[in-house]
Amino acid sequence: MADGANATVLGGGRREPTTASGTARPGRADRLFATVAGVFVLAQLLLVRPGMGLGWDETVYVSQVTSHTPAAFFSAPRSRGVSLLVAPVASWSSSTELLRVYLALLSGLGLFLALRAWRGLFPARVLATGGVFFATLWVTLFYGPQAMPNYWVAIGALICVGCLVRVREAAAASGRAALWGVVAGAALMAWMRPTDAVWVAAPLLVLVLVRRHWRLLLALVGGLAAGGAEWVIEAYTGYGGLGQRLHEASRIQGDLGWHFAVDDQLRSLGGRALCRPCTGSMPHPVITLWWFVLPLLAVLALVVAVRARRTARTLIPLACATTAALPYLFLIGYAAPRFLQPAYALLAIPVADALWHLVGTPGGRWRPVAATLVALGLAGHLTVQLVVLVYTVDRNTETRRDWARTADELHRLGVRPPCLLTGHEAIPIGYYTGCSSGATSGNNENTTVAEIVRTARRIPVAAITGPGGTPPAYARSWDLYRIGDLSVRVAPPA
Repeated sequence: MADGANATVLGGGRREPTTASGTARPGRADRLFATVAGVFVLAQLLLVRPGMGLGWDETVYVSQVTSHTPAAFFSAPRSRGVSLLVAPVASWSSSTELLRVYLALLSGLGLFLALRAWRGLFPARVLATGGVFFATLWVTLFYGPQAMPNYWVAIGALICVGCLVRVREAAAASGRAALWGVVAGAALMAWMRPTDAVWVAAPLLVLVLVRRHWRLLLALVGGLAAGGAEWVIEAYTGYGGLGQRLHEASRIQGDLGWHFAVDDQLRSLGGRALCRPCTGSMPHPVITLWWFVLPLLAVLALVVAVRARRTARTLIPLACATTAALPYLFLIGYAAPRFLQPAYALLAIPVADALWHLVGTPGGRWRPVAATLVALGLAGHLTVQLVVLVYTVDRNTETRRDWARTADELHRLGVRPPCLLTGHEAIPIGYYTGCSSGATSGNNENTTVAEIVRTARRIPVAAITGPGGTPPAYARSWDLYRIGDLSVRVAPPA
């Protein structure tokens, strides 16, 4: 790919200088990216631990393709991308450890390809630093080896945006290859979460329409359509149409509209996988400090890019990061730290560029004081991320062990496959037990009281009530057992 002073602006004749002077040779850059990706994989395997059981959402995605447990109810907002991603392992093995190792390796490969998509646009050291920043966030390390979609939306966003910017370069061969990168990145995003893909791609669509770059428009729209086709088809076959599915997805997510969720996201930074309802005190300021520094560094990166007359390469990912974060900061009434992973990934490279600007002069000399302060800040940031990660892993591991212990007790009570669970946390406990799960109300409603009663005449059925909960009327006469702080009512044998 051309990487000199003659790189052209997208769709225009004005020339702007590249920032990649001094960039490492392609082979050397690839080795640097591979090192970052390899350390990322090792960190996942050591810190997150492959033995950690599957979480609630993971059981939904994995159960769609397994043979050892029935498929859980699949609600309107979800997409089949994660299920297909885990199918090469989950379709024939029930080993959580094997699935975790597979996903950790795959996430490392994804990070390598995402950084490579930006090769030549920024110096290799900037790209590697951006990769390290994104990879060492506790939310990235925690969700990298999990069967969840947000990390993969982030990887798709990096690939799509990076390749779109690369199309601006003069070399025709590289331009053709980058066009396919745009298709692949857009398809990956839409495959995982179609609505998120649209938010990420919105600035790109505006850009290519304004510049009338029809090849890029075709690649971008084609990728989004290819990745989201299954979700749209399923909307018509299972939800009564695309509009109805979007309406149902909005209802499940608390009716999308104006919601100030910035404070909710801050509360989730302390290690809360899901903050719904998002109550309680804020984490210690040390934990949230990086979140306030991040936009300041993004602004600095943009200032540096404007002064160096290379605005587009920084502005485009910043714009996409902004639109990716917008719905989760202002349109949804709850929070989860993983929702902002695409925004963090797109911010990572401009932020890394700003950090290198702080520690060095344009002539390549170090600024000792600034370099020392930045190093201390990064060391503190890394320490905070690791502390939160360890806490989050420990807490989630214990929760999933509780589900496994409950499943063992249900087996002892005679609730074995084929069987049905209803009530409190029926979906994850049902996965661990090997049972179907049913709900007569709420976001996962998929059955009726009459159907549950009929099922109890054929197979074992148990109704689970959480602490302080009220058992359903149909199960009040069933045999009552205590499993930890849960009340379990088991239907009499047929």
